[in-house]
Amino acid sequence: MGDWGILSTLLERVQSHSTVIGKIWMSVLFLFRIMVLGAGAESVWGDEQSDFICNTQQPGCENVCYDWVFPISHIRFWVLQILFVSTPTLVYLGHAMHVIQKENKLREQLASPDGPPKLKQPKYSDEKGHVKIKGNLLGSYLTQLIFKIIIEAGFIVGQYYLYGFVMVPMFPCSKKPCPFTVECYMSRPTEKTIFIIFMLVVACVSLLLNIIELFYLIGTRVKRGSRRRVQRVTTAENPASLSGPRWPTTEDALRQNKMNMEMENYSLGGSLDGAKEEKRLLSGH
Repeated sequence: MGDWGILSTLLERVQSHSTVIGKIWMSVLFLFRIMVLGAGAESVWGDEQSDFICNTQQPGCENVCYDWVFPISHIRFWVLQILFVSTPTLVYLGHAMHVIQKENKLREQLASPDGPPKLKQPKYSDEKGHVKIKGNLLGSYLTQLIFKIIIEAGFIVGQYYLYGFVMVPMFPCSKKPCPFTVECYMSRPTEKTIFIIFMLVVACVSLLLNIIELFYLIGTRVKRGSRRRVQRVTTAENPASLSGPRWPTTEDALRQNKMNMEMENYSLGGSLDGAKEEKRLLSGH
């Protein structure tokens, strides 16, 4: 595990600048990928090439068949997968550290009595170095999530096309310099199959966590934007949108004219009916 020390130290610093789902993804990366790969995988695959046996004595046949069956070792493939998946997170860490350092200098200028009076206030971090994922940092965080999803999915598909997800105990091989189609045998295929499936499940869980975090951040950003729009409508900066007195619109004027005409027709009809009734009474007398 000493070989993973630098990467582990850098990734631990990302945890304070990530969401809760990002911290869970980091824990899965540490516990179920780096630690398991360093502790158990090398012992399982330590005899991978030495115990790869083919039923021929032709010199070079076993090496050629092994290279054909395994173009890259599972261990090296998973190491590359971890490094490539962690790279976007490390790029985001560099961006976050740059923002924190920049805003710390800004705080020093604001605290200085000789500093310029008009300076922007820090908006991405606090005095303790905790960042708020918004603005440019949110864009950087979403970008690294998208790259991690693409890389993780690419490695899962690549593993399927390179080896499959089951370690077959016997491989027929007819590559030169083999004199005929020989049969080659892999040691401990069942144990290696279990390990392959375990690493595949962990990779799928990491991919799922990245997708959930991506939609969580997008949903939070949309909800926050809609809340700001509602607050902007109800503030005094837009007096025309408040519930107080407002100027009548064209539709209001047309509606009021229609009501006035109906009232006039009703009053006119009532006066005519009264005149007819009075005339009938007078003629009866």
